This record gives sequence, structure tokens and C-alpha cells, in this order.
Amino acid sequence: MSREWILRISCPDATGIVHAVTGVLADLDANITESQQFSSPDSRQFFLRLQFVAPVAERGDLEAALAEVAARHSMTIGLQPALERTRTLVLVSKAAHCLNTLLFQQSSGQLPIDVVGVAGNHDSLRPLAEFHGHDFHHIPITPETRAVAEAALVELVDELDVELIVLARYMQVLSPDLCARFAGRMINIHHSFLPSFKGAKPYHQAHARGVKLIGATAHYVTPDLDEGPIIEQDVARVDHNRSVADFVQRGQDVEAAVLARAVRWHAEGRILMDGHRTVVFT
Repeated sequence: MSREWILRISCPDATGIVHAVTGVLADLDANITESQQFSSPDSRQFFLRLQFVAPVAERGDLEAALAEVAARHSMTIGLQPALERTRTLVLVSKAAHCLNTLLFQQSSGQLPIDVVGVAGNHDSLRPLAEFHGHDFHHIPITPETRAVAEAALVELVDELDVELIVLARYMQVLSPDLCARFAGRMINIHHSFLPSFKGAKPYHQAHARGVKLIGATAHYVTPDLDEGPIIEQDVARVDHNRSVADFVQRGQDVEAAVLARAVRWHAEGRILMDGHRTVVFT
């Protein structure tokens, strides 16, 4: 019985890489259904994403078949079944827009993720999570209990076998140790196109300054606050006719859409790392 797989490869750029990899797949009687590649002139790295159907049921068998080619080209390989849903934990505070979009898109089949739980430092979004059939875990945080709360979060991640953590407007700064622990497995969203407006009510500040573009950035979380590798960005135009409420609404719409796209691309194995940058095969 055939199974569809997603293969991601990064390695030093050289001739013959695609030929070598596809040759292995041909020997396995595989049929390639999607192929994307990129050769970075800056890092001299080569990136390849293949989606293929093959009569191979086990990941270990495919890895064994690719082992010689991987060693010869110093490849980093990622391999996953195409239909596998990423086990995801969503972290929230009080804002509901990003969580609502993620849960709706997951339930409607637009996101290939399995939300195994929602956790928040406030309890206010419990009804929304439970409405969609997901358990809500309240993990309150104060300056005095931050270490205890993060330990509880790590325990929850382990207990639920979480593969991806999504910060859906989670308004807490995570410790460097926690960020490092989940490197490449934690995605955040923030109002990146308002860099001059920090702190509370950024859209109110933007309205007062008369900005013309508002937007959002989804990125991987790193110990450097809001400086992780960027996955996706988008903007919306605004003008002097719009109220503060319009700014907030437009901004939240962009945030939710950008975060959902980033989560989908991660779950579909479309993101590869090129140093501090991402290569995203959309």
C-alpha cells in the first residue's frame, strides 16, 4: 500500500543533488507529486522539498534508503507522512482573534494540525476553546511564579506530546531557557509594522501618528525578543478616515491570517532554515 511523504533537505550547494535524491526515489518506485528547490547565493546552501507517493510504509525504511546520499552530500533531512497532523498547543492571554481563526481553520480542515490543548495565563478564553472541543489549561503567571509556570508549561508539552507551540497573542515574555528548549517548534505573532509603537495599545498609538500601513509578522521564537527567523508578513492600508476601532480590527485580521499561514506552512514542512532566515516553499 502506497503512502505519501514530504521530504525536506538542506545541504551545501553542489551539482548532482537533485539527481541523486530523485534517483533513490525512482529506485523505490516513488512518484513525485510536488518539487521545489532553492540555491542560496549568500550561504551557498541548497534547499529541496519533495512530496511523493511511494510503496514504503515506515519512515525508517526511507531514511535507510537515503542514508548514503545524505552522508555523501552532508544533508540535513526532514521526513514526514503528508497526511500526518502536527500536534499543536496554543498559548493565549485575553485576545481571541488568533485563537478563533486557528480553531476554526483546524476544524474546517484548512490547517493540517491537531490542537491537543489551549493554555492561557488568563482563564477568559476557556469558553472559546471548549466550544471547539479542546481542553483549556489555566497557567497563571506573576513575576514571582514565572519559573513555576514555565515548569508547568514544559510538563504539559511533554504530557500532550506537543510538536508545535503557537503563541496566539500570548502576552508573556518567555525565558531564554524555554525559548532555546523549543527552538524551531514555537511560532509567535506580533504587530511588526508598528516598530515605533511598543507596549500597550500599539494601534491607538499608530492612529495618533497617522500611519498608512499596519501589519503583522509571524516568526519562530528565539531568546532574542521578537527577533526570531521570519516566516510570514502582511500589511493592510489605513488612512485618516479610519477610527481607532478600525485600526484594531484591520490589525487583528492581518495578525490572524498571517499566523494561520505560518502554522500551515510549518505543519506542511514548507519551512527550512538558512541561518537566521527562512526558506519558505509555498
